[in-house]
Amino acid sequence: MGLAEYDAIVLGAGAAGMMCAAVAGQRGRRVLLLDHADQAGKKILISGGGRCNFTNIHTAPDRFLSANPHFAKSALARYTPADFIALVERYGIAYHEKTLGQLFCDGSAKQIVAMLLDECAKGGVDVRCGQPVGAVDHADGRFRIRFGSADFAAPNLVIATGGPSIPRMGASGVAYELARQFGLKVVEPRPALVPLTLGGDDVLFRELSGVATPVDARAGKAAFREAALFTHRGLSGPAILQISSYWRHGEPVTIDFLPDAAPGWLLEAKRKRPRATLASVLPLPDRLAQTLADRLALSGELGAQTDRRLADAEARLKRWIFHPNGTEGFAKAEVTVGGIATANLSSQTMMAKSVPGLYAVGEAVDVTGWLGGYNFQWAWASGHAAGQAL
Repeated sequence: MGLAEYDAIVLGAGAAGMMCAAVAGQRGRRVLLLDHADQAGKKILISGGGRCNFTNIHTAPDRFLSANPHFAKSALARYTPADFIALVERYGIAYHEKTLGQLFCDGSAKQIVAMLLDECAKGGVDVRCGQPVGAVDHADGRFRIRFGSADFAAPNLVIATGGPSIPRMGASGVAYELARQFGLKVVEPRPALVPLTLGGDDVLFRELSGVATPVDARAGKAAFREAALFTHRGLSGPAILQISSYWRHGEPVTIDFLPDAAPGWLLEAKRKRPRATLASVLPLPDRLAQTLADRLALSGELGAQTDRRLADAEARLKRWIFHPNGTEGFAKAEVTVGGIATANLSSQTMMAKSVPGLYAVGEAVDVTGWLGGYNFQWAWASGHAAGQAL
């Protein structure tokens, strides 16, 4: 077979790759979009419980983690949630805001994938799935790629293969291998938006599996006020997934179990209901209230406790310290922190400064958003930036 020539080859038919290919194709570029999976957008299809939390209307650069917190600003400013919402509305896809600015399809994530494939078709993008990606070479200003048994070439190559989170969907670290092959640095990838595991003295909390309650959770300088969920392995729920992106091994996680309680509430409860127990006055799920009371060794009536002991208990409930022994890893992580170093890339175009024609977009890059549609918005914005530059 001869060598098929294109203007650009995009590796990875996920959110960022499809957006990039569609934008470049509609600008008149001959684009080839390749994915080893049997269909495009597999991660999109399972996102948001199958309804795709496709953006967040509160998107701002400070809601993204990166070794360079300024890097994401340019792309995010040039392709906003309003831009993507306008695209969704053009296709008549019904959506709703769930909480905290998170937008979901009323119907199915399949509508978002179909829309992106339609946008690719409008740009004449050649979409090919279901073959292994083989060797990638670069010589004389052209990238050559083996896909299945065919060879393709183009002066531009876009790495849009994501990160290693959710390997059962075919995710891998191929983006980092390609980056290193072309001399680009990689910020150590680690699982993000991932449940934390508990061991040691905290093991008893695993018995609360299935219990959830609103909390204020902290790790390092980050704090999130949402629900925490106890699991048979440790801690999960939106508040925990959020801080997991900031948590580092060996660090504690601090939970405020009563973020709305007024100072001195427990002494007040003692005055008003001296015969009540701590477990009965805690405005928490019964099993959790009982476990916390047991851990605080406050099992008798409030009236029998000294004010000092009650003040100490109140302080501990405000700053309950857990010592996670790890995370549930890439298998359960929604995204990856780290990736292709932004120092290598132009924030305007996503092109590698040292390798003309090589681009990186989406989760493959060291930019990670909060839970709730932010990572999709980065995919759309970075894909759009590269698509405009090709």
